[in-house]
Amino acid sequence: MTTPGNWRKSSHSGGGDGNNCVEIAPCPDHVFIRDSKVAAGAVLTLPPTTFATFVDALKPAHSTVTDFARLRG
Repeated sequence: MTTPGNWRKSSHSGGGDGNNCVEIAPCPDHVFIRDSKVAAGAVLTLPPTTFATFVDALKPAHSTVTDFARLRG
């Protein structure tokens, strides 16, 4: 399996050259993931449903200011 050429970085990758993140390349049957600092390095490949589960697990349980204020009392 060859990796695609349409890599995308997160808009939250930080300032400067934005190399402190991962890149993804979604395809119909797989999502390719790589370290932006080592673009020629290893690539993780996941089915789209597994990738979606992975991303959901990374999201904080309470991500809004309102949720935070409610938790603080």
